[in-house]
Amino acid sequence: MESESETGAAADTPPLETLSFHGDEEIIEVVELDPGPPDPDDLAQEMEDVDFEEEEEEEEGNEEGWVLEPQEGVVGSMEGPDDSEVTFALHSASVFCVSLDPKTNTLAVTGGEDDKAFVWRLSDGELLFECAGHKDSVTCAGFSHDSTLVATGDMSGLLKVWQVDTKEEVWSFEAGDLEWMEWHPRAPVLLAGTADGNTWMWKVPNGDCKTFQGPNCPSTCGRVLPDGKRAVVGYEDGTIRIWDLKQGNPIHVLKGTEGHQGPLTCVAANQDGSLILTGSVDCQAKLVSATTGKVVGVFRPETVASQPSLGEGEESESNSVESLGFCSVMPLAAVGYLDGTLAIYDLSTQTLRHQCQHQSGIVQLLWEAGTAVVYTCSLDGIVRLWDARTGRLLTDYRGHTAEILDFALSKDASLVVTTSGDHKAKVFCVQRPDR
Repeated sequence: MESESETGAAADTPPLETLSFHGDEEIIEVVELDPGPPDPDDLAQEMEDVDFEEEEEEEEGNEEGWVLEPQEGVVGSMEGPDDSEVTFALHSASVFCVSLDPKTNTLAVTGGEDDKAFVWRLSDGELLFECAGHKDSVTCAGFSHDSTLVATGDMSGLLKVWQVDTKEEVWSFEAGDLEWMEWHPRAPVLLAGTADGNTWMWKVPNGDCKTFQGPNCPSTCGRVLPDGKRAVVGYEDGTIRIWDLKQGNPIHVLKGTEGHQGPLTCVAANQDGSLILTGSVDCQAKLVSATTGKVVGVFRPETVASQPSLGEGEESESNSVESLGFCSVMPLAAVGYLDGTLAIYDLSTQTLRHQCQHQSGIVQLLWEAGTAVVYTCSLDGIVRLWDARTGRLLTDYRGHTAEILDFALSKDASLVVTTSGDHKAKVFCVQRPDR
């Protein structure tokens, strides 16, 4: 959910034979995935004709599945106020994921442990349609760049795409166990990472497919870079690969001391795609040049500075990096940790600027576009807003009776939408006196 920004077209990637790698990195042979139905060899038509251009569409409305919250602090099923304006209550189990339509920010899609996904309206919680047919917990959901399509993915690897205006399913595919899923920022192209180490890329709805084969371990997180031509993918063995999406080559591979000493948990890119942040269960956040593939900075919070280094594949019991991101207006980066620490780093000096403590683990963080305000959601069920310049808590929003599992922020930062283990999604109206 980084701020979208386009850079000039990067130079064409040289053939794999001429790529220079540093340190102990190795050139990876990229092969098409052969096991499993359907055979990607039949699907993988190079996708040279993918047009990374934009289109347009609108959305509609339908019915029910919502509860309007009272304006003043109301005591819910747990003690404490409910600051939310709308509660979406159609899920019958934990709600794992939420995404807003990028074009209008009027629709949300949520997926949950009940094997269901719903598209609904933010203003009143009105249900538009159910994304039916999943057979496992829906852990990934998101709208295409132009809001015309919505994709949902479950843990078993079943992915489905729906056309928003007609509410019709237009594409589906069964991959391996799903780890992550993301739409291309400027084209109807869907990417996903699976537990067999592969990263998949499909043109939707015609289904043209490419696979990018990583190491023999799960592809745990991924992000398409702002230029739309490259993607950064993190793996369970601590390696990081920057892929050329058109050629199918790994442009850079970071492994060993350049990579992480444990599974990657999250990746992010700055606005122009020149810098990448990677986070891992090894409690490190690494700043990587997307151009050279070199690590240019390593961040650790002071609270875990004395923690012994982990062996390969070994996870920290007490802490890990859970989320990270770049500020769009200042040279700052934020890293959220499982122990509840929000660390704000100054990228120009590569020093810790502020350390903001939460009562429980941070699940996700998001920067507000055009400001130095960081939003965090945590296992205590609270959304908090922090001023990264001062480290001061600006405000918080409460209402969930269990941990928050995901959240999304509208483009104008007027709405925060959360999902929780309490089986609900909530819409909070953000009111800040400083703007």
